[in-house]
Amino acid sequence: MIGLYLEEIEVGQVVELGQHHFTREAIIAFASAYDPQPFHLDEEAARNGPFGILSASGWHTGAAWMKCYVATNQKAENRMRAEGRTPARLGPSPGLNNLRWLKPVTPGDTISFRTTVTGKRELNSRPGWGLVFALNEGFNQMGERVFSFDGKVLTPKRPS
Repeated sequence: MIGLYLEEIEVGQVVELGQHHFTREAIIAFASAYDPQPFHLDEEAARNGPFGILSASGWHTGAAWMKCYVATNQKAENRMRAEGRTPARLGPSPGLNNLRWLKPVTPGDTISFRTTVTGKRELNSRPGWGLVFALNEGFNQMGERVFSFDGKVLTPKRPS
């Protein structure tokens, strides 16, 4: 995460990942390609849907989180390289838990994403690696939490 090795990551550390603005056109385009539910595609159908308004697919919100996460990591790694440091390269994620879409994301919403480290541990099964646990969240422009999940990612230990 942000180019840090397992030993450098602190429990409680918060990383602001940036924002994503959701437009009507982007909501419809994403839904057309990946989640063609009527309340994601058509404003009239959405009025009679579960939220009463056109809303983004939850997967669109998740994809926006990932876009911000990747961009934040790339920026941090580039900064480290410019300083002459070698950033840690993240490993894969073994999954996530507690994925929640708490409020609909609608046209005009700007969602701010962040990740908070909730734990970490070395892996006995993979020498040189650890697992970092994080609460990942998205908040709309009114400060309401609209999205969250508990994630984990394999993170290398600092080479000897």
